[in-house]
Amino acid sequence: MMDIRKQLLQTHTKENTELIVAYIGNEQERFDTLMNLFLHDEYRVCQRAAWVVSEVAKLQPEIFTPYLAVIIKNLRTEGLSDSVKRNSLKVLQGLVIPKSLWGEAADICFGYLASKSEAIAVKCFSMTVLLNITYKVPELKGELQILIEDQMPYGSAGFKSRGKRTLKALQEIQ
Repeated sequence: MMDIRKQLLQTHTKENTELIVAYIGNEQERFDTLMNLFLHDEYRVCQRAAWVVSEVAKLQPEIFTPYLAVIIKNLRTEGLSDSVKRNSLKVLQGLVIPKSLWGEAADICFGYLASKSEAIAVKCFSMTVLLNITYKVPELKGELQILIEDQMPYGSAGFKSRGKRTLKALQEIQ
């Protein structure tokens, strides 16, 4: 029986992350323990749990359904680490967000994308979450397009690459 919290604090490596992901498997109770650590524990534990959370999402996206609203709400937490934001958005970009959460998710992501101080990865994942919502709510297209175009000249290589792909995809939305 693994103590997930203790294992997270032991080391922050790919091997340790894979070990914890394998332990969680598709066990809802173990996943619930991980999510509790991710959402409510000390900064270091949340930060390390973030990587595990995003890896579990790749393998078991359906296990996240009960947590979508909580993950989105958690993104409003003051002082959230970049790793928690980045990995939460990474999870959200790969899942189907229910209609009832589109507004909240879009509001948070527009805030991140417009921020001058947000990390590039957070902005890029926000862009993709917003694009996915825009496919269902085309009225957001103009605002998203303007935000990306305004930042393109000053963006990093990663931002420009994601921005170009997103702008191209936006052209196809009616």
